[in-house]
Amino acid sequence: MIMTPLAAPPDAGVGHDPWWVIGLKVLIIFVLLVVLTLFNIWWERRVVARMQHRVGPNVHGPFGLLQSLADGVKLMLKEDLMPKGVDRFVYVLAPVIVAVPAFLTFAVIPFGPTVKIPFTETYTRLQLTDLPVSVLYVMAIASIGIYGIVLGGWSSNSTYSLLGGLRSSAQMISYEVGMGLALVTVFLFAGSMSTSEIVAAQSTHQTVNLFGVDIPIPGWYAFLLFPSFVIYVVSMIGETNRAPFDLPEAEGELVAGFLTEYSSIKYAMFFLAEYINMATVSALATTLFLGGWQAPWPISLWDGANSGYWPVLWFFGKLMAFIFFYIWLRGTLPRLRYDQFMKLGWKILIPVSLGWILLVATVRAVGRETTFSRTTLLVAAGVVVVLALLSMLLPGKPKDDKTPEVADGKDFDAFAGGFPVPPPIVDTQTDSRSKEGSRG
Repeated sequence: MIMTPLAAPPDAGVGHDPWWVIGLKVLIIFVLLVVLTLFNIWWERRVVARMQHRVGPNVHGPFGLLQSLADGVKLMLKEDLMPKGVDRFVYVLAPVIVAVPAFLTFAVIPFGPTVKIPFTETYTRLQLTDLPVSVLYVMAIASIGIYGIVLGGWSSNSTYSLLGGLRSSAQMISYEVGMGLALVTVFLFAGSMSTSEIVAAQSTHQTVNLFGVDIPIPGWYAFLLFPSFVIYVVSMIGETNRAPFDLPEAEGELVAGFLTEYSSIKYAMFFLAEYINMATVSALATTLFLGGWQAPWPISLWDGANSGYWPVLWFFGKLMAFIFFYIWLRGTLPRLRYDQFMKLGWKILIPVSLGWILLVATVRAVGRETTFSRTTLLVAAGVVVVLALLSMLLPGKPKDDKTPEVADGKDFDAFAGGFPVPPPIVDTQTDSRSKEGSRG
């Protein structure tokens, strides 16, 4: 008997689905994000409770799974208070500006290949839509949410809310730059900004010939572009205002930051957007660096691992691994100081990203235009990166904290150090008494 291979499912691409399929996808994505948010809140409370030797929510529903739903219903039914002196229109609009873009970003995330819809003869790709610049679309839509945070802090007519909004704007701008630069090398390797094409570009394995030995490397860009992956992970934590980078809220010093004057459903919408944004940047990291919906090794050895609805399981498994990483950081690391946070973004992440982009572009250009060994370039690049990282670990020169003495007969220059400071006060009476005491 002759075995004939199974025909590939017809793929009409995105944008050609019937209207009812598009509506079904929109509904599924909306419900999925809401349910995922409720689950992530419960999971975070349970995991942090275990890390702190507590129990966590365990009353409402099995294992306390309905606790987040109960909290959401409570916030919806609470009295919606509005302080005096607020800008009413902007105050009400700010939570909407934050929440709506959070849902829109998942429109270009691929969840799987082309599948057949159950109980129908219709085939569709597990992705709402795709664009030639899908990644830029995600970053553009996600950056709109910062306006809601800033406007919410400004319209609240509160000093604490305003400071939280200003902190958030500076934080978002700083770490969006680092995040965008981390993705440039992915575009160079994939040759596209389409999320589906970037996933397809990571499906092939590559080998590196090192000292005559072929070393197989997975096609995931988390391995090939490891520095970009690390920079993106650090930037996405700062972008979503999560610990240890949750400085816009900073409840220890700013009450609750830009959320101070909000209550009821408006308060809930800010937190809904925060948890959806966590899922968004995690889904983007999965798509761009971990092969998207493709099965990890050794599951990928199974022929049917990347067909049907199985890839949805692999995609959400990777996504939840990033969510757990978020939770683990919150229960482990203390909050950074604001100057440390900004120094990390502007003085470390951005310069390292620019240097890494230049290095990757040079290696690819030299390997493509000349016959020079790309392996030698990669080894040399690795040595340079290691030396640069080691140089950052070297202790710096200790600062001299001694107070400069004022010379007799010379005027004190208050602006000598760059900042106006008063001259040191010398108590002559105390000094003379100490001398007499030492004599007697």
